[in-house]
Amino acid sequence: MNVNYSLIKSNAELKFDARQRLKGNWGMAILVCFLGSLLPGIPGAIPYIGWIFGLLIGGPFALGLASSFLRLVRNQPLELENLFDGFKNFATAFLAQLLMSIFIFLWSLLLIIPGIIAAYSYSLTFYIIKDNPEIGAMEALRRSKQMMKGFKGKLFLLQLSFIGWALLCILTLGIGFLWLAPYIKTAEAQFYENLKQAYEANSLAE
Repeated sequence: MNVNYSLIKSNAELKFDARQRLKGNWGMAILVCFLGSLLPGIPGAIPYIGWIFGLLIGGPFALGLASSFLRLVRNQPLELENLFDGFKNFATAFLAQLLMSIFIFLWSLLLIIPGIIAAYSYSLTFYIIKDNPEIGAMEALRRSKQMMKGFKGKLFLLQLSFIGWALLCILTLGIGFLWLAPYIKTAEAQFYENLKQAYEANSLAE
C-alpha cells in the first residue's frame, strides 16, 4: 500500500481547510462534539455497573463522531442525528473500541511510548469503519495501522499545534474548549480524508 506524497497537505493547510469547513457550521459542530464527549461518560455515574454501559456505548459514539466530522469535511450537511450513526454498526464499533483499548493497554505495559505509538497506529479505525461498514473491527484496525505507517508523527504534530489554543482556553475557564474541540476534530478528519485520497490516487496510478 503506497501513498502519493505529492498530495499530502501540510498541517497548516489541513487546519486552514478545517476552518473553511466550519464556517457556517460552528453551532452544530460544537453541539455534536459536546454531546459526543458528554453522553458516553454519563453511564459512569451509575454505581458498580456504569462502566459496563460506558464500554458498550463508547465505540458507537466514537464512530458517530467520526461520521459527523467526515460529513463536515466532505461538504455534506451536518446534523445532530449523525452523532448516533455509530449505533447502526454497533457490534463492529463496540468491538473496535474494545480491541483498541486492549492492544493499547498491552503495549503500555512495556513502556508509555509504545502505548502512545499504538494509539496513533489505530487512530483512523473509526473513519475506516465509517467508509467501509462491511469490514470487521480487526480489519479496520489493520488498515489503520497500515495507513498510519510514516504518518504517526505528522498527526502528533498536528494535534500538538493546538497547544497554544488550549492554553488560551484554560484562561477562559474552559469555555473556549467548546470551540477548540470541534476545530481539532475537523482537522483530524481532514487529515484522514487527505491521507485516504493520497493512497487512493496512488492505487489508481498503479
